[in-house]
Amino acid sequence: MPVYWPDKNKTPNIQLEVSGLAQGPLLIVILLVAIAFIIWSTAKVRLNPFLALIITAYGIGLSAGMPLPDIAKTINEGFGGLMTSIGLVIVAGTIIGVFLEKSGAAITMAETILNLVGRKRPAAAMSIIGYIVSIPVFCDSGFVILSSLNRALARSSGVSIAALAIALSTGLYATHVLVPPTPGPLAAAGNLGVSNLGLVIMVGMLVAVPPAVAGYLWARRFSNLPVSLAGDEELSYEAVKQQYGKLPGAFKSFAPIVVPIILIALNSVANFPSKPFGAGSLKAALNFLGTPVTALFIGVALCFLLVPRINQEIINEWIGKALKDAAVILIITGAGGSLGKMLAATPITKYLGESLAQYHLGIFLPFVIAAALKTAQGSSTVALVTTSAIIAPLLPAMGLTSEIARVLVVMAIGAGAMVVSHANDSYFWVVSQFSGLDVPTAYRTQTIGTLIQGLVVIVTVAVLAAFLV
Repeated sequence: MPVYWPDKNKTPNIQLEVSGLAQGPLLIVILLVAIAFIIWSTAKVRLNPFLALIITAYGIGLSAGMPLPDIAKTINEGFGGLMTSIGLVIVAGTIIGVFLEKSGAAITMAETILNLVGRKRPAAAMSIIGYIVSIPVFCDSGFVILSSLNRALARSSGVSIAALAIALSTGLYATHVLVPPTPGPLAAAGNLGVSNLGLVIMVGMLVAVPPAVAGYLWARRFSNLPVSLAGDEELSYEAVKQQYGKLPGAFKSFAPIVVPIILIALNSVANFPSKPFGAGSLKAALNFLGTPVTALFIGVALCFLLVPRINQEIINEWIGKALKDAAVILIITGAGGSLGKMLAATPITKYLGESLAQYHLGIFLPFVIAAALKTAQGSSTVALVTTSAIIAPLLPAMGLTSEIARVLVVMAIGAGAMVVSHANDSYFWVVSQFSGLDVPTAYRTQTIGTLIQGLVVIVTVAVLAAFLV
């Protein structure tokens, strides 16, 4: 296989046939070393994932023999290309999440669902609440916001806090890794070149149901598990509600999430071959309003209805916090784009794709890679970004090039990014500490629960792929 390598006299772009250098199985070694470095540097050294991904991209380019000027160019193009497609969407989604948290809208949403489901079924209510809240809000933030409600329900219902905590955590987790605009699946869709974000959202919400149900059923096993609630009087639910003052109404609270999802879905429907909305001005309007960035910024505009008045605290602190949070997500996502671009520009992915094609792993390959990354380094978002960057160039060789196939690959990666939440995952500690679970109990409940969820998702995806791909 011809490999590009700059000669020692610095003659540019000379193509050499280099025997034994970055050819054949050695290409697999380069990729495995790259993955091992990402795991080691993020899990053991605690290197920021942005730096780990960028360093890896450089390392792959050098090891594969890419001309030196092309390495920097490829990294820049990968970073910028992904930011062009999803950068503003991530910013808008993060702003919505902060508004729901700071305004108390998440509390209103929780109470609304609780009233619909009934206070006699608190575990089911918490699972549904988690499923909805985690679409725009990070699962750890959502759990912190709703932990007081969880404790209040545990006292009033007599159901163990362990059961309610796992019902909530698994409900949050289901949509966190599968449904945009949560940054992880959004970045994965961008890396994989999915053009129809509405399809990702709709499929993600469908695929997220089985793991949410599985998490709820798992949580019910611990309904009578004794867990102390001592010393949490200061965290009473009523006291938390009072901190927000007057809570926004249900319609206003759900609107920033529901309206963008409806608009994006209508955009997808408008582009069906049957043209249900015709080909005129209505279709054009839906295409504009349903563009993800436009739909999400409409959601941002609706967020301002959650507060009685707009003041400097909202402008400077709330939006400022959202922009800071988004910045961290953006640079990690962009670095993942750089890694993916680098892999696509080298012979590694072509060789790997041809090698793996004979084993017919199909949709299970992204699941295995994501699960390995998630379990080793702890972050679901990093697992989603990194795995999608690795898998994207392999899709043609795997026969997964259609739009629905790419969407299902996003779901398979999300399944792997669930497996498993344990001690190296910040979410594990949020769930255990805010629920009074000791470490062995947290492993028994949270860790095993996320393993079950991941397996349920990949089975669901495999079944869908059998019929749709």
